[in-house]
Amino acid sequence: MMSVGEKWQAYHPSKGVWFWSCVASCVLTMIVGFSWGGWVTGGSATEQADLAAKQASAQLAANICVHRFLSAPNAASSLAELKKTDSWKRDSFVSDGGWVTFAKMEKPVAGAADLCAEELASAELPVASDMTAPQQQAVN
Repeated sequence: MMSVGEKWQAYHPSKGVWFWSCVASCVLTMIVGFSWGGWVTGGSATEQADLAAKQASAQLAANICVHRFLSAPNAASSLAELKKTDSWKRDSFVSDGGWVTFAKMEKPVAGAADLCAEELASAELPVASDMTAPQQQAVN
């Protein structure tokens, strides 16, 4: 009776076995790569890049919106009114106020109003620092 090692040494696979072993290895590699390895097709990569760009644009526009909203002269009353508004209407309040529509744009940035309204709803009105105080000047 032959041992496992002797059987292994004596084994000589045919060309068909080699071919199908290679095919199975390639298919298994692709299944593992696309399922768990994070591989994507070119179309999926393009979609993901487009989505990331839109989300980044919306986040940037929302940050500008928050700054513009809180820098407005009537920020305290507008913030109070925003907080009184139903949560599902806050994005319309921000859009209608014009805080997410920028120069040379006909429409607001998509998704920016929602993000801006969320940030503003949890924001506190900053305390205005005394900008009228005279600055110390060096005496020559």
